[in-house]
Amino acid sequence: PAPGPAGPVEAAASLRRAKAGLVVFLGVAGSLFALFVSAYLMRMGAADWWPLPLPRILWINTGLLMAGSLGLHGAQVAARHGSTAAMRQGLLLGGAAALAFLLGQILAWRELLAAGHGLAGNPAASFFYVLSGVHGLHVAGGLVALGHTTAWAWRDPGSARTRVLVELCATYWHFLLLVWLVLFGLLAGWANDFAEICRQVLS
Repeated sequence: PAPGPAGPVEAAASLRRAKAGLVVFLGVAGSLFALFVSAYLMRMGAADWWPLPLPRILWINTGLLMAGSLGLHGAQVAARHGSTAAMRQGLLLGGAAALAFLLGQILAWRELLAAGHGLAGNPAASFFYVLSGVHGLHVAGGLVALGHTTAWAWRDPGSARTRVLVELCATYWHFLLLVWLVLFGLLAGWANDFAEICRQVLS
């Protein structure tokens, strides 16, 4: 058979494998964070546990991650409609917001350390460093993939490969945002408030 038609078929199969791979990875990463959350909820009832004063910059960091997710969603929509300029702008916004988010997380760590909340002190502080650190590693890994996607957006903006790469990045960023919102709510003590409301309703 002629090799011409095989190219698109192979490309489509490769893209399907990439989507399936992302689904598997998100399942594994989601399970990892679920285990961390379960450990946090079990540990917070111990006698040596006391709430950690969260730096206010975490609110800004949350807004930055939301902005990055919105930017990549916009890039995904633009890629579907063939709007190259809007797609590139969305990718750049997502990358800039993610970098600012990581910088903000480092500043939050420095603020807590300066206030005497070290890794080996309060168990709540230890969980904060572990949870935010693991999430930050996932953001950093996503930035590598986003850089690769952005390069493709400049090299071949109208290709099916670029559209799928943008879609994968957007999906991953929505996942990162969802995980961070859960972690932030947990670290901010909203789990305690919710548990107390449930106890009052059931009593």
